[in-house]
Amino acid sequence: MTGVAKRASGRRTARRRLVWLLFKVAVFLALLPLLVTLVYAVLPAVSTPMLARLLTGHKVERIWTPLDAISPTLQRSVIASEDARFCVHDGVDWSALMEQVSRLEEGEDARGASTITMQLAKNLFLWPSRSYVRKTLEIPLAMWIDLVLSKRRILELYLNVAEWGDGIFGIEAAARHYYGISADKLSAAQAARLATVLPNPIARDPTDLSRRHAGHARAVRRRANIGRDLLDCL
Repeated sequence: MTGVAKRASGRRTARRRLVWLLFKVAVFLALLPLLVTLVYAVLPAVSTPMLARLLTGHKVERIWTPLDAISPTLQRSVIASEDARFCVHDGVDWSALMEQVSRLEEGEDARGASTITMQLAKNLFLWPSRSYVRKTLEIPLAMWIDLVLSKRRILELYLNVAEWGDGIFGIEAAARHYYGISADKLSAAQAARLATVLPNPIARDPTDLSRRHAGHARAVRRRANIGRDLLDCL
């Protein structure tokens, strides 16, 4: 084999090794969330927004709190506001998702069909900015989370990683920050206001809601009050 042929063969071998390495990295990155979910079945979770703040030197407030130490009224309020079918779907509310797809096909704005489980998948493994790519990734991750974790653990994780304000993560930190009380002492009105903040925690303050969002909080409070079965799966 000539020197030129040897060099060409060496380049091909190097390319094959690079492709194989990239393939192994891609497989590892794809499997990592699946494995980490199993870890989070027993250990406290850390969200990607929390990690981003910690890595950039920004303050993070979070006090991990078991579900038994969180007001059931708050639990019902969050489910009533964010995902009323939480107890019956497999991580994805397909009827709500198809409805939003139909809206898009008709040229209307989609209002989002994220379940609590999909939001948890986003918080744990994906990025915050909206995109169809992220939404597509949320679906299989949410189904996996729903498969391997109980509904009780999913809600517990979500309430401990959701952001309730700038750098305020988890309901215990939120309850103390806004109301000076622990999460098990939240009233129905406080719980409903906190639930209303979740879609946009940076722009909304539960102690100073706009008239529109205050009205939404009252509606959430009514739904949580009559929705005693919202926690039946926990």
